[in-house]
Amino acid sequence: MSAASERPAGSPSAGEPALLVVGKIRRPHGVAGEALVEIYTDFPERLAPETRVFVGPAHQPLTIRKRRPHKDGLLLTFEDITTPEQVGLLRNQLLYIPAAERHPLPEGEYYHHQILGLSVVDENGQELGKLAEILETGANDVYVVTRDDPQYPKNGYTRTGAGGTELLLPAISDVILDVDLPRKTMRVHLLPGLVEEGTSDR
Repeated sequence: MSAASERPAGSPSAGEPALLVVGKIRRPHGVAGEALVEIYTDFPERLAPETRVFVGPAHQPLTIRKRRPHKDGLLLTFEDITTPEQVGLLRNQLLYIPAAERHPLPEGEYYHHQILGLSVVDENGQELGKLAEILETGANDVYVVTRDDPQYPKNGYTRTGAGGTELLLPAISDVILDVDLPRKTMRVHLLPGLVEEGTSDR
């Protein structure tokens, strides 16, 4: 069970974000109008020449003219942007694509925005909380499940500064059993020792 990194943005439509964040323009590179772009998507190949993207809070439309790899990011040039001064006006602005153009995922994989906010239940249907955050750890993602009840009587939960509790679940097939997007639920198996009955002293 895995989730692809593309961040929601813009105005939701039928439960979906209108735009997805796929990168961030960091700074000009060289003197020919190239922009150094930090990649936020698992599918950087979508940022190909002739692709239309949107930049910054005003969602300025731009068309990619050229691209080439650079260390962990990309160097992009855009139509009608030919100087480092023009790129400088876009410094530290987010790069978006329409959600409708997102890359299709294999069965059992989901974009972050599709599963954030789902109700998380155990195999018996008992609600454990809401999926509030996804931590990318390298080996596998970790799902942060939160509850508003600070007295929830189970070890494994920790109290948060907001007065609730949270539970960390590894996003692996042994734990994440299935996701029902229409019903907005995620069913999980709690491995032995992950959550135990009793009052937490934390």
